[in-house]
Parts: sequence; structure tokens; C-alpha cells
Amino acid sequence: MARQVTTQKKVAFTALAWLIAFLIFFPILWTFLTSFKTEGEAVSSPPSFLFFQWTLENYVEVQARSNYFHHFWNSVAISLGSTVIGLLISVPAAWAMAFSPTPRTKDVLLWMLSTKMLPAVGVLVPIYIIFRDLGLLDTRTGLIVVMMLINLPIMVWMLYTYFKEIPGEILEAARMDGATLGKEIVYVLTPMAIPGIASTLLLNIILAWNEAFWTLNLTASKAAPLTAFIASYSSPEGLFYAKLSAASTMAIAPIIILGWFSQKQLVRGLTFGAVK
Repeated sequence: MARQVTTQKKVAFTALAWLIAFLIFFPILWTFLTSFKTEGEAVSSPPSFLFFQWTLENYVEVQARSNYFHHFWNSVAISLGSTVIGLLISVPAAWAMAFSPTPRTKDVLLWMLSTKMLPAVGVLVPIYIIFRDLGLLDTRTGLIVVMMLINLPIMVWMLYTYFKEIPGEILEAARMDGATLGKEIVYVLTPMAIPGIASTLLLNIILAWNEAFWTLNLTASKAAPLTAFIASYSSPEGLFYAKLSAASTMAIAPIIILGWFSQKQLVRGLTFGAVK
């Protein structure tokens, strides 16, 4: 009887998990299907799910109107650039907080996390003025700096959590063998924390790729990434849902594919140290 109840619970939880997954995935599926509709079918009521006239017209018009690959390479450069620079800063910072803590370490961590609670619009004007005076408006360099700074607290927190799970005795043994600080981080700590570093890297790429507020306010055309590419299909005349869906599909497809192929590494890193 107990085994039967356990089986029923597993089936119920599995069904619930599939339902939640479908609800989360449905907007992406609907956007994908809408991208193959005409503008009339995209706003028809009741909406058609599968039985409509499929067309590639929206993708052709989107590519003809905008240079997709220009925005794509901007997104790649901004995401990778901010992630690499962020790791170069966050790895030593997390190492210091995990293995050489001070009485104020937790306060510093909480302060860093509290900066994520600040509405971005609250600091838009000073950052805009600073970027204007430094000539960083509508540049990849400016966006890389912004993306790195806004995601740095999360990167430090994640790496700090992973590093805390590594026994400090291993690093002490490396020091006794004559390892310098740089070698300790590069040759001892980093290989042991690869799952955590990989998941931090992937998460930062996703966050930078999807960031819209700063890209829309600090760029115009030269450094505009795919988030600005999507926003360009919102006009005073209204929303062109089919073309907007095509642009959205083209923008999210690369990051979804990356997440799909790296899901095992991402899950492994996010659960690193969760079970002792």
C-alpha cells in the first residue's frame, strides 16, 4: 500500500512538473508559431494554433529591414566581453571572501547584493551623463562595462558559494608546496570549481544577452544588440505582431540553443554544493 502511494505521488509530481514546464515554454512556442503567420492571422480572433497559412514572409522582411547579424555580433561581443571581465574580477574577489574572510565579509556581500535591489532607472541619468562625457554612448565598450557591473554582484555571490564548499586544507597544502597566490587560484582552485565557474559564466551570458533597459537607453544603432533589434518593431503606428514575433524568435534562438546544449553543465553548477 505504501509503495502504491509513493508511486502515485511520483506520477502526480511528474505530471505537475510537465504542466509547469509547458506553461513556461508556451509563450516561446506561441511566439515561434506567430512568426510564420500573416499580420491578419496574428491578430485573428479566435487565434489559430496550427491550422493557418505558413509563410516565411516575416523573416524575409525582418532581414531586409534590419541587419540581423550586426545586432547578433553586438550581442555576442557584449555578452562574452562582460562575462570574461566579470570573471577576472569576481574569481579573486570570491576567493578572498571565501578563504580569507574578515568580520565585515558578510556585510560586504549583503551590500553588493543590495545594489541589485536598486531600480535601474534610479541611476540612469548619472550613468548617461558619465557615458556622454566619456564618449561611451552607443559603444560596445560602454555596454560591456555596464553589463559587467550590474551582474558582478551575482557572479561574486555564486562563486563565493561554490568556493566555500572547497576544503581550505587543499589550498593550505598547495601553499606548503610553494604555490604562489596566482598559481593557487589558477592551478588548484579553478579546476576544482569548474562546474561553478561554468554555470556562473553561462548565467551571466544569458543575463547580458537578455538585458533590455540599458541597451535601449545607452545605444542607438552602432552598438545596438538584439534586444534593441526587437524593440525596433514597436512603432507609433502600432505593433506588427507577426514581424515582432519573427524578430523575437531570431533574437532568442541563439541563447535557447546555447542553454539547451549546456543544460547539464548549468544544472550541475547551480546545484554544486547543494548536497553534502
